Amino acid sequence: MEHQSNWWHEAIFYEIYLRSFQDSNGDGIGDLRGLIDRLDYLQDLGVDALWVCPFYESPHVDFGYDISNHTAVDPRYGTLADFQELVREADRRNLKIIVDIILNHTSDEHPLFIESRRSRNSPKRDWYIWQDPKPDGSPPNNWEGFERSCWTYDEETQQYYYHFHYIQQPDLNWRNPKVIEEMFAVCDFWLNQGVAGLRLDAINYLVEDPELRDNPIVEELPEYLRNIFQFNQLPVHTINHPDNHPLLQQMRQHIKTNHPQDPLLIGEIWVPTTQDIREFYGQEDNELQLPFNFLLSTVPSLSAVAFREKIQDFEENLAGLPTTVVLSNHDFPRSTTRYGTPDNSDRIAKLLATFLLTLRGIPFIYYGEELGMVDTPPDRLDEVQDPRGRLRWPEYKGRDGCRTPMQWNEQTNAGFTEGTPWYKIAPDYLHRNVAVQGQDPDSILNYYKQLIQLRRDRPPLRQGTLTLIGKDEQVLAYTRQTDEEQLLILLNMSPQSQSFSLPEFADRPGQILLSTHPEKDSATVGENLPLMPFEGAIALLQH
Repeated sequence: MEHQSNWWHEAIFYEIYLRSFQDSNGDGIGDLRGLIDRLDYLQDLGVDALWVCPFYESPHVDFGYDISNHTAVDPRYGTLADFQELVREADRRNLKIIVDIILNHTSDEHPLFIESRRSRNSPKRDWYIWQDPKPDGSPPNNWEGFERSCWTYDEETQQYYYHFHYIQQPDLNWRNPKVIEEMFAVCDFWLNQGVAGLRLDAINYLVEDPELRDNPIVEELPEYLRNIFQFNQLPVHTINHPDNHPLLQQMRQHIKTNHPQDPLLIGEIWVPTTQDIREFYGQEDNELQLPFNFLLSTVPSLSAVAFREKIQDFEENLAGLPTTVVLSNHDFPRSTTRYGTPDNSDRIAKLLATFLLTLRGIPFIYYGEELGMVDTPPDRLDEVQDPRGRLRWPEYKGRDGCRTPMQWNEQTNAGFTEGTPWYKIAPDYLHRNVAVQGQDPDSILNYYKQLIQLRRDRPPLRQGTLTLIGKDEQVLAYTRQTDEEQLLILLNMSPQSQSFSLPEFADRPGQILLSTHPEKDSATVGENLPLMPFEGAIALLQH
């Protein structure tokens, strides 16, 4: 499958969890004006595009992923005029805006659902999924989601409505052409505001099994689902139904027809294999341009062997396709928390940065990742903001820990707000912040800037092929290569120094362009290269 080159093929994306990025008005919640005030920082960092999490009108049961008006800005975040200014100001700095669009479900306070719920004869009744109870009054089947049963009984109309997510997030009926038309109009609205693309939330959940067959029960969930669910039901009839694909092809065709620049469609999909990811590109580039690949984030420990297996899989099954490189986001623990410990957190943050920005693929930096921010989970139930955490406390503490406010400086509340922050500030903010790290040439932040600049300067890191080197159990090694230049990337994923043997490059000495240990910069690479604990290094090999 051939893919034409687009701006996003070589871009670096940065995820803005808006609620936590910068508060401009003292209410403790990050907002659009706060983001506008920080655009210079993002331009200086060197990223190309900002994925902005939801800012639409919402009761905030799920912090904006429960939408009551798809085309209105929630007053907590500002106004439509603020958003339009964000797009203009970002454009002035050569930053593109990607908005997070939720098409699978709405809030139960959305006018469409209020009308649908009014009576069985409502003209909007079939805009959502309503079913009669079983003869004993129980739900139509065994489907489980965020709140165990996916079905909630409505006393007024004596039917159940379907919601994979929370009770307050009823699923739209995507088998209804009027729903499709309405949701495509939502996409058009935001694309007409000048955004460069859409991040499509839960986009492989659009339709379910029309026969409502029970999901099978399994002994243990597969790896890719453990971040999402706490129960052992395999959601074969509720997620990744084959009928999703024609709908996504229809969406892509609609958007290409109505927006000649062919805006980028990024799809949030949780799937078990790279073969499943591949299906979401469609045939002849007729579906999503960029389905998310979350499989790196499922690796449970810092393991050269495990990561090598994943990369080999990507190279075999996603060859020739643009893919994403994701280590952290707003739904699962930060990579520094998963793989680091307090005594080596900074070293591992730099190592992970090297990994993120040198793999073949399109990197997504999660806000604060460039500072090495770590999770700060709630200590008590009354601290929990995330409904998923409240539902499953204490076995699961929710997602608040990876959504802590951005750490800008040493001032009160880390410079995030002059009010009371919506969630507590991480206790390490006095030294882990933009102001302090900006002054330290050896900081994680300045390492990110060097790494991003190196990626700009060296075509192999943006365009080159990837070849894995060796099978060392501690060191992950690979080359990135174009016809003109070959780079060698070495990642020591162990807490011990390693002497890495490079017999195939014995007659091709190289020079280290960048190392997580700055004293190694410009060192010569020979057949045996000593690597410090958790060192990442990038070398230019002689032809």
